[in-house]
Amino acid sequence: MKIAVCLKRVPDTTAKIVVGGDGKSIDESGVKFVPNPYDEYALEAAIALKEKAGAGETVVVALGTDAAQETIRTALAMGIDRGVLLQSPGSADGFEVAKAIAAELKGQGYDLILFGKMAVDDYNHQVGVMVAELLELPCVSAVSALTVEGGALTAEREIEGGVEQLACQLPAVVTADKGINTPRLPSLKGIMAAKKKPLETKPVSLGAGSITVTSLALPPERQAGKIVGEGPDAVPALVQLLRTEAKVI
Repeated sequence: MKIAVCLKRVPDTTAKIVVGGDGKSIDESGVKFVPNPYDEYALEAAIALKEKAGAGETVVVALGTDAAQETIRTALAMGIDRGVLLQSPGSADGFEVAKAIAAELKGQGYDLILFGKMAVDDYNHQVGVMVAELLELPCVSAVSALTVEGGALTAEREIEGGVEQLACQLPAVVTADKGINTPRLPSLKGIMAAKKKPLETKPVSLGAGSITVTSLALPPERQAGKIVGEGPDAVPALVQLLRTEAKVI
């Protein structure tokens, strides 16, 4: 089985974000970058499926600047066999990113292509399903359980009030959600081995796209809370403020 995992380099979710001087991007000074957490579920799924099959190849594909090589090496340290960096500054237009990734994956004989269901920096939920459409492959998104057997996959995903079960033939595209597995941590042996694993760099040029970032701003600071009283006597004042200030009733 040949499996591709598409990976994005994102700021650590605990990092303090500062808007850059151009007002359109973040100031990366001192910001720690990590593999997108949802993509880590996809990485673990690929490694586990290969281990279960006892043979095959796993490939991680990332689009970004040379800085993304460190992120790819993390995936290799987890157990992925080789990496491919599509060297590009990136784009806010998910369709342009999807086209570049689809062009790399097309005709390479992948049985399964895995994504995280979304990236935690932009929450767009779109590149994985766009790649599936461009490659004309079946796609199951936001998967919380996955089984691959006999040239087909069976998946589950959470829906409102229940769990949906789906099946399709391979090749296919899957986007992974929380609950599908627990990603492993790179071992010391894996970190050392990752240094010798192949990592190919391929410069790519993205189109202008139809979406651009015009400005970036942090959310306004929340106002301090207000204590209107204690016990039942405070209820009328609280209701009045909810009606006139908060305007929620």
